[in-house]
Amino acid sequence: MTTGREFVAVLRGRVTATVDALASAREAGLGHEVELHLGRLRDLLELAERHDVDVAGWVDPAVLAAEPYRD
Repeated sequence: MTTGREFVAVLRGRVTATVDALASAREAGLGHEVELHLGRLRDLLELAERHDVDVAGWVDPAVLAAEPYRD
């Protein structure tokens, strides 16, 4: 069984990995991947909210700024 601490640790690790992947996609100009990572990040933050996990300071709000997909 997963404890609350383990849940938060895994969730934070996934958020961090997604933020890193998002940054890499942005740097490489991969618009479609940017959209995918933004969606994943929003999903993870929503999951945290549903479980009353305080994510203050985990993600810079500027990171969540959507960029239109350009192929």
